[in-house]
Amino acid sequence: MRIIAGTRKGARIVAPRGTDTRPTPDRVREAAFNLIGPVDGARVLDLYAGSGAMGLEALSRGAARVTFVELDRAAIQAIERNLDRLGLAGAGIARADAVSRVRADARGGTRYDLVLIDPPYRMLDNALTRLTPHLPSIVSPGGLVVVESSAREEPELPLALRTTRRYGSTRLTLFEA
Repeated sequence: MRIIAGTRKGARIVAPRGTDTRPTPDRVREAAFNLIGPVDGARVLDLYAGSGAMGLEALSRGAARVTFVELDRAAIQAIERNLDRLGLAGAGIARADAVSRVRADARGGTRYDLVLIDPPYRMLDNALTRLTPHLPSIVSPGGLVVVESSAREEPELPLALRTTRRYGSTRLTLFEA
């Protein structure tokens, strides 16, 4: 895997070993950021961050701040290693459950310009059901939520649907506040 664009274009990134993490392929990440558009100065929340590939891409493309939320220790170590290797500033890592983090951010009034949601596909329905009550209050006006899912799934959120696209076995669905 590599960074697709921005200040660290072409840099290789690592993913944790094993089958618990499914890194977003380069082609899908490129398509996602083509749909998202510029992220200069954006505040980003990367839920179920895994290797951190999406958040790292956002930082390389000019995001001001990315908060990586992940529970798996090996995944957190991969994110830390990638951040060290790439020398990217503006990152924070939260070892937390995504729903707990979003709930806390909603209570605290924290807002993000871009929220990336990529749980293990088998957990998608449960994750979205639990995130839904809190998501609208953490997305800045005009902000985006990107859900990565199996191509067979069609995620729904209480936000306006911007677009949904299939890329092989993956679907990207963008919602806007």
